Amino acid sequence: MSRKLHKSLLGGGGNPLENRKLLLFWARFTISVANAVTFLALLWLLFFAEVKDSSRDFLNVLLGAYVAVLAKSTDYWFKDKKDAEAEETNGGGK
Repeated sequence: MSRKLHKSLLGGGGNPLENRKLLLFWARFTISVANAVTFLALLWLLFFAEVKDSSRDFLNVLLGAYVAVLAKSTDYWFKDKKDAEAEETNGGGK
């Protein structure tokens, strides 16, 4: 008797390894989206909001620091890397 497994975009059915990979993807994607939204909010505050001069200096520092955060996030998504999850799937590392 075979049983049907429900698979969704958030995991929840099937192979536990695949479920973990899918949940890790969504966690990383959510963090990346939150970083981008925060960066856009900082840009809006800097250029379009009415902010005191002393706060504007602080916004400039925050914006500069956030450029590094976005660079690391971009590196994660688009840079070639050794994928430990793929090795685990293929039986490497044993």
